[in-house]
Amino acid sequence: MTATNDKKQDKKRELGKEMTDAAQAATEKEKVHDEKEPDHHPYFRPKDAATLILVDRGGPTPKVLVGKRHDKVVFMPGKFVFPGGRVDKADHRVPVAASITPELEANLMRGSPKIPASRARSLAIAAIREACEETGLCLGRKAEGAVPKLEGAWKPFSDAGLLPDPSGLFLIARAITPPGRVRRFDTRFFTADASAIAHRVEGVVHADAELVELVWVELGSKPLADLHPMTRNVLNELDKRLATGSLRHDAALPFFHWYGGKMQKDVLN
Repeated sequence: MTATNDKKQDKKRELGKEMTDAAQAATEKEKVHDEKEPDHHPYFRPKDAATLILVDRGGPTPKVLVGKRHDKVVFMPGKFVFPGGRVDKADHRVPVAASITPELEANLMRGSPKIPASRARSLAIAAIREACEETGLCLGRKAEGAVPKLEGAWKPFSDAGLLPDPSGLFLIARAITPPGRVRRFDTRFFTADASAIAHRVEGVVHADAELVELVWVELGSKPLADLHPMTRNVLNELDKRLATGSLRHDAALPFFHWYGGKMQKDVLN
């Protein structure tokens, strides 16, 4: 009887320790989540941002390029993401090999608040810049004549005799981060074919970089299941459009935003 009781007590202690450890782990996870995704802050106006989804349609199932974020970064550590970020003030002044198409410009100017053509161009250029900065993959074209000397994030282009080329971009969707967050973005999601990659900068992705790994993954595969829910929504839209054949500028453009505490999906007009 004594041995049996001792065993029961040991099991209770072990169970109690497991419950305590689980509670502590949940608390720590909640703290980390609160640090990374605050949701009770004063209103912040969303910042214009752009994301680029590169697509390889060389096989039976389209593949998209994702990067794994460093596990020490504050926002979405260890997650697979698409390259993207805020628009820079100088983006609209960067010389390009070709302008954005009139159809893309018109799509970017849909919705509210209305933006000028220069802002539409900045959004497309920002998508290319962010992709090159984060992945080392540069969407460009050989310039006619002398290539102007570009600095900063654009230096890899001029070093390779290229100018950025946004003419092959397509707009897939627009999404605004929910109110009440410290980081709020009004993001335009672009896509481009992998054949538009004209240059690769070596050494951008490594163990200590923002992105530690680049992977081409088939639509619907496991790494994509762990994406941010909003990004999965956009991917679903991309998947539908790829299923119909070549990408077109006259497809419906979904707009994801929050109203009354719930996510809404509208169509940009």
